[in-house]
Amino acid sequence: MKNNFIGEIIISLLLIWLLACFIKPIEVLIPDALHPMMVPLLAILFIVFSGFLWKEKSGDEREQLHKYIAARFAFFAAITTLIIGVVVQNAQGAIDPWLIIALSIALLAKLAGLIYGHIKH
Repeated sequence: MKNNFIGEIIISLLLIWLLACFIKPIEVLIPDALHPMMVPLLAILFIVFSGFLWKEKSGDEREQLHKYIAARFAFFAAITTLIIGVVVQNAQGAIDPWLIIALSIALLAKLAGLIYGHIKH
């Protein structure tokens, strides 16, 4: 369990670093020659990260609680960020449809998870 925890932290930090390179790809973060490799690297890191999430197993109630707390924090942070993006872009006069799509998918996934949990348990 500890190796998965450390691996997930490393993959998460690499994903954050790579995403930061997309916002402002400066020479310090990633050399110009590697810019064409950013999208494939993002896909590979995301697949590895998804693998960590998919095979994650909780041993006892305490570990399960930690997993649920982390998921709630992540969901709240993502939804808050997307809503702030919608508000800011609305104030600027043009809303990026991807913000609305991402927000809607996150909310629908939350609903699907609630329904699935209710039916299965």
